[in-house]
Amino acid sequence: MMRKIEENYQRITDDDRQFDIRFWQSQGDLAIFNAATEMLHDYLLIRGENADESRLQRSVENFQKA
Repeated sequence: MMRKIEENYQRITDDDRQFDIRFWQSQGDLAIFNAATEMLHDYLLIRGENADESRLQRSVENFQKA
């Protein structure tokens, strides 16, 4: 199965984010969440922290009214 590749060429100084907005909106919620999870994992690895279990993936152990 071939993946569809989309490209956008513009100057770095151009502040038009329409391509990014259209691209991510077309990907759907699951793809956005997976991309955010992957970026968080990379961030933790770069900082030398444990990237096996991020705060987004932990289960709730205790819930109480503050």
